[in-house]
Amino acid sequence: MVVLSSTTIRIGAYIFLRWIPGHHAPPVVLLSAVLYAIAFISVCQSQGWPAAAGRTPSSASSFNGIIEGERKLAAKSSGGKRGASKKERRTWAGWILLSGLPDPTSFQLTAATVCINLLACLFVADMVYRAPMMYPAHDLSFSRVGYVSDTTASLIVREPKGSQLPIFVSYREVPHVSGRAVDESWKAVGKAYWLSNETDHTFTMLISGLQPSSRYQYAVSNNQTGHFTTAPIAGHTAPDSDKLTFLTSSCIKPHFPYNPLSHPLSMPGFKHLARWIPDLKASFMLFLGDFIYIDVPRRLGSDPETYRREYRQVYSSPDWPSVSQYLPWIHVMDDHEIANDWDSNTTVPYPAAADPWHIYHTSVNPPPVSLGASYFQFTQGPASFFLMDTRRYRTPSQPLSANSSEKSMLGPEQLSHLLTFLSRREPEGVKWKFVISSIPFTRNWRFGSTDTWAGYLHERQIILEAMWSVSPGIGVVVLSGDRHEFAATAFPPPEGSRWPFSATVHEFSTSPLSMFYLPFRTYEERDGEGEVCVKYVPDGNSKFGAVEVMGGKGDQGVMRFRLFVDGEEVWDHVLTTGPTVMGGRGSDAVWG
Repeated sequence: MVVLSSTTIRIGAYIFLRWIPGHHAPPVVLLSAVLYAIAFISVCQSQGWPAAAGRTPSSASSFNGIIEGERKLAAKSSGGKRGASKKERRTWAGWILLSGLPDPTSFQLTAATVCINLLACLFVADMVYRAPMMYPAHDLSFSRVGYVSDTTASLIVREPKGSQLPIFVSYREVPHVSGRAVDESWKAVGKAYWLSNETDHTFTMLISGLQPSSRYQYAVSNNQTGHFTTAPIAGHTAPDSDKLTFLTSSCIKPHFPYNPLSHPLSMPGFKHLARWIPDLKASFMLFLGDFIYIDVPRRLGSDPETYRREYRQVYSSPDWPSVSQYLPWIHVMDDHEIANDWDSNTTVPYPAAADPWHIYHTSVNPPPVSLGASYFQFTQGPASFFLMDTRRYRTPSQPLSANSSEKSMLGPEQLSHLLTFLSRREPEGVKWKFVISSIPFTRNWRFGSTDTWAGYLHERQIILEAMWSVSPGIGVVVLSGDRHEFAATAFPPPEGSRWPFSATVHEFSTSPLSMFYLPFRTYEERDGEGEVCVKYVPDGNSKFGAVEVMGGKGDQGVMRFRLFVDGEEVWDHVLTTGPTVMGGRGSDAVWG
């Protein structure tokens, strides 16, 4: 029992701290620790330990059976030479440290093997409880930029100290690489006289009357500041650039992989992202869900304050400023902001989960498609975007089959708005439509697939056919996350159908930004399903994509996807739209 419980502690702790921080591990490790303590004491008492200290291993008779094999093996391997005793002692010491057993001849070895198990248990407890107990982030003072259009910018500010009130917000234009002369004088936006717990001491402001493709700095009277660049006019790129660049990823959890020497709110993946922000010159981050993990490693509550604390902790991370001071973030929601594999609409705990989601994210997201909706759309430069909500409106994943016409991921109203988005004509120069999904569109992921679009194939087919039918010369790309792996998948129209090959839809699914990756392979292309694997990259604790949408007035649109894993660029891929031919789509598109 000593060896079994000790082994369970060590393997369980390693998996939990460095591999997958599942909520099953802490109770298993704790129970094993209790069993280990009981069994360890029992073994010591049966051997009269520590009175046995000072005797040789051979004199501790009950331990002879445990190590007899090792003793014989050591003697045999040494050929009976003088080194046998020394090698036997090394084997004995190794076995004690590995097994967790007490050593009747050495207090030091016994203490060492016990300390290994004690540290493993303490590290698990530290991972679970230190951040929520010691870093609730009630004193968080921060600001960030959300959606930025060609003439406006949305700003959220949090300030819990009443002594800082009222809070003033101002902005100014700063010189840009274009060299155009600018008015650098500060202009007032507004002020907040009172902040309360109702909004977790936050307020939002809309900075309006801005110029397209211009650089600005904002300042808040509580010593917060940041920069942003307004979007180009729809259908164009900035005068000093031939492309629109934005980033995409999902899934973050502070302090993972675990390092006892790092800050409990540290975010290793943010460090990789921050290193690339200056070079990529991205306009915004599209973050595709799981901004918090309310139930990982353990759910500690289901009230609004528990959810709020998780958001505050991310924004309190020492690594957050490096990825937000020059990069606006736009968000969609996924399950771990509510509960794992959530498919119960707005029932409990959704209201508590939605409270900070609206306070911190939707308040500065692009405008919703309709009043009260939690899905969004906008156009920026040569690209148009529809951000789906795949959690709030869906019907349960069970018991209906994936092909049931009664199942819906989006609900009738959101589906109607998406189909309208796909069929509408875009401004001249817009060559790409991006459909944003928190979960994979492909069914090639075979693990937990009922929670993805693989569990809602009837509705997915309706959407696919609408995607294949978009206006000539415009490409459709799905961006998703959730799986903690990367895969690029192509969805060509069926052979012999009314759609040309150039109507092929592509998906880039990228995650996590800072979390675990799955140790086993879950993505598989199967014959006859019509979903082509372009690239599969499962490994890496940090993954994000950079999407570069080229401008220009030609018939064809061009975009490039660049994949970054653990801080290194590992793959890139170029797509083009099919050229317009006699009022319809052409027959060619680069997709593999």
